[in-house]
Amino acid sequence: MGILLYEMLVGIVPFSDDDPMKTYQKIIKVKISFPKDIYKNAKSLIKHLLIGDITKRYGCLKNGVKDILNHRLFNGFDWRNFAFMKREAPYIPSIKSPTDTSNFESYPDSNKYYPSVDKINDPFLKW
Repeated sequence: MGILLYEMLVGIVPFSDDDPMKTYQKIIKVKISFPKDIYKNAKSLIKHLLIGDITKRYGCLKNGVKDILNHRLFNGFDWRNFAFMKREAPYIPSIKSPTDTSNFESYPDSNKYYPSVDKINDPFLKW
């Protein structure tokens, strides 16, 4: 949830690097940087959600999800109306058809950059 919240607010994933090994290192060390203009309460919640030690991470503590719902970022937020879908969406994207993907980023097909694996050498064949 912390990664999703970060990406929604900042617009990029929190643990990215051109070198995959550096990305893994950032994930393991929970090395994350925030833009200067990010809302301090959002930053606080994201940090609590991304703590590496799960015994200290929000959502895993004694109060479970209540620690998240009661975080100061959500002060005044009506969770009950949200749960019963009585809140109007703050943004409704324009959709031209059921298959319209214009609201999503475009990514190249993976087979353009990676050769396909034959069935004999596929490590996930029996997985």
